[in-house]
Amino acid sequence: MSPMTTTIILSSLATGTIITMSSHHWMMAWIGLEMNTLAIIPVISKQHHPRATEAATKYFLTQAAASALILFSSSVNAWKTGTWDITQMTDPIANTLLTSALAMKLGLVPMHFWLPEIIQGSTMKTALIISTWQKLAPMTLLCLSMNNLSMTILLTMGTMSALFAGWAGMNQTQTRKIMAYSSIAHIGWMVTITTTMTNITTMALVMYLFMTTSMFSALISLKSKTMQDMTTSWTTSPTLMTMTMLTLLSLGGLPPLSGFMPKWLILEELITQNTIPMATILVMSTLLSLFFYLRLTYTTTLTTSPNTPQTKYKWRFKLSSYTLLLSSTTPLTMMILPLTPLVMN
Repeated sequence: MSPMTTTIILSSLATGTIITMSSHHWMMAWIGLEMNTLAIIPVISKQHHPRATEAATKYFLTQAAASALILFSSSVNAWKTGTWDITQMTDPIANTLLTSALAMKLGLVPMHFWLPEIIQGSTMKTALIISTWQKLAPMTLLCLSMNNLSMTILLTMGTMSALFAGWAGMNQTQTRKIMAYSSIAHIGWMVTITTTMTNITTMALVMYLFMTTSMFSALISLKSKTMQDMTTSWTTSPTLMTMTMLTLLSLGGLPPLSGFMPKWLILEELITQNTIPMATILVMSTLLSLFFYLRLTYTTTLTTSPNTPQTKYKWRFKLSSYTLLLSSTTPLTMMILPLTPLVMN
C-alpha cells in the first residue's frame, strides 16, 4: 500500500471507533461501526494471499451480520419506545438481539468461531489491531447499554467464553491462534463483571490492551509464528525472551504481575455478589489458560535449543522495529499491581 492509502485507511479505522465511542444515538454508533469494518478489510486482505482473502471475507460477513443486528435491534426499540438513545434500550426483544450482536462483534462463545480463523489468516500487525483496537467500540456499546441487557445471557456467555477458550487453546501450536483464544478468555472475564461494575470492566480492558500489545510486539520483533519458532528465539535476544516469559505469565494472571489485578478484583466482586459457583468456574478456566501460557513459557525460556551454527546465526540479524511500543507496554504489563488502590479510586 502507498503511504497515502495507508494513512486514509488507518484514519478511517480510528475515526469509526471514535464516532461509535462518543455517540449516544444508535444511528451514529452504527455508522462508526460500518466505517471501522470497511477500513479494516483492506488491511486484512493486503497480503494477496488466499488465506488473507478468506480471512477478510469471513470478517466482513461476520461484522456485517452483527452490524445489521445492531441496526435491527435499535430500530425495534425505537419503534416500541420512540427513542434512539443508546442508554434507553428497554424493549426485551431488542435487548436480546443487541446482546447477540455485541457477542458476535467481540467474539464471545458461542459466536467466537470467526476470531481464531481470521487472526490466523492475518499478519501479526493486523492481528494486533483486531485483538486490541477493534474491541473498543463494541465494549463501549456494551458498557453504555449494560443496565438494560439480560444479565443471565451475559454471565452465561462470559463464563462459557473463559471455559471454552481455555480448553481450545491447549491444543494450539500457532502463536496467533493462542493469542486469539487468550483474547476470547479475557473478553469473557470482562463481560461477567460488566453487569455489576463497569469501572472494573474498563480497568480489565486497559490491562488486556497493555498485555496483548506487549505480547504481539514481542512476536513481531522475534518473527515467531509457531511454538517451534519460539524455541530458537533465545539466541536472538535473551532479554526480550525473558520479558516475553513475564508477559505470558501476566496474561495468565499470576501475582505479582499486573495481569493478576483484573482477575483478583473481578473474583472479589463476584464473591461479594454471592455468585460463587460462577467464580469457581472462572478460576478453573484460568488454570486451563495458564497451562498453554506455561507451555509456551517452558519452550521459549526454560529450555534452550541446541546451539548449532544455524541458531547462532540469528544473532547477525537486526531486530525489527516495534521497540518503542514494546518498551512502553512491557513495564505496564508487569508492574501495575502495587497501584491497585490508586487505580480503583
